[in-house]
Amino acid sequence: MLDITSIVFVGIYLLTLLLASTETTSLSVAALIGAFLTVLFGLIYGALTPEEAIGFIDFRVILLLVGVMVTFEVIERSGLFRVLALYAIRYSKGDPKVLFFSLCFVSAAVSLFLSDVTAILLIAAAAGTIAKIMDYDPVPYFVSAAIMINLGGTSTLIGSTSNMIIGMASGLSFLDFLNFLAVCEIILWVLTSITLYLLYKPRLGEKKPPPEYDPWGEIEDRKTVYKAGFVIALFLTLFLLYERWNVGPEIVALACAVIALVVVGVDAGLVFRQIDWETIFFIGSFFIIIGGLEKAGVLKAVSEAVLNVSHENQFVAALLTLWSSAFLSVFVSNIAVALTYAPIIGMMHGMDSNMNYLWSALVLGTNLGGAATPVSGAVCILAIGALKEENVNLSFAEFSKAGVLTTIVQLAFATIYLILRFGM
Repeated sequence: MLDITSIVFVGIYLLTLLLASTETTSLSVAALIGAFLTVLFGLIYGALTPEEAIGFIDFRVILLLVGVMVTFEVIERSGLFRVLALYAIRYSKGDPKVLFFSLCFVSAAVSLFLSDVTAILLIAAAAGTIAKIMDYDPVPYFVSAAIMINLGGTSTLIGSTSNMIIGMASGLSFLDFLNFLAVCEIILWVLTSITLYLLYKPRLGEKKPPPEYDPWGEIEDRKTVYKAGFVIALFLTLFLLYERWNVGPEIVALACAVIALVVVGVDAGLVFRQIDWETIFFIGSFFIIIGGLEKAGVLKAVSEAVLNVSHENQFVAALLTLWSSAFLSVFVSNIAVALTYAPIIGMMHGMDSNMNYLWSALVLGTNLGGAATPVSGAVCILAIGALKEENVNLSFAEFSKAGVLTTIVQLAFATIYLILRFGM
């Protein structure tokens, strides 16, 4: 039976999700309201102190996020990603089928490094240019790019904000993510691209002579692009090796951010202004809300309930984690879902000392649920906005037709993969 403190903290949590999901306020403001109320009522009921509230924030996650954001904001400003995207698109030689699959894979690959918001803006600009020159229907390309960008980065520690949160909570390293999920993600890229192609095949258009354009045309300084390429190579190398030096990924990310600023030489002030501070404040505030639930014993009660429902069966627990986190991520920010589920799974060590299958299920669930509908994530909203700039109004139902279909395909395969990969 929950006491009054637990009931109040649960109410604050639900209020925060309601404010965020209905867009009554921005994500960061919703979380700040929730954090303020958690601290206020925590003090009133003597459940926590201000020092404890601050202690709930995992600053390792914050530092990792800032380091990655700065590093790739610098690289994006160099123009490297746009050059690579346009080269891949030019490879199509005017064939809409090749163009479609090129765009799908480039979208997913770019999102391995860039935030989803930056990736969709970059790919939308490239896709819009090609669609105009080739006189193609832009809808298949923009919708598919959004879905593939949401999928990209599922198997890397830095591929999404939710992955960073899960990685720091679970202790899974960069190599662990690749070990457990890389094969799954590669197959998902192929399955999702084929599904989208079959759906949009009648709308892709006919083969036409390829346009003449120079991917380097808008690049003023090629040396800056080469420097950015060096920083990416260094970044990936350090993330593959950091465990050998007994340092955390947040230290590597911050070191790479400093190196990127020094080597590439872009305006640091502009870079810092472009960092997604809203996400950072949202995560920091939500840590306090979740910390209140943990202190009140709510999360322990939930973890025990999951154990009872699953009867400590690996398959049931993994399936429950995968599908429920994906379903919630359709309606609520997957960051909030990751922050909520991570401590619950951390308390379930009674089921099995090796919880990698559950952490993997959570990674897949929070990532795959983010593109089912136009309001499931920022990347979907931006894709629809980009289409409006092309004078194309895409309905909720039309986007959801592609989003729900691919999400079901992805989750169905993810279920099979978890069973085979972890022998459940």
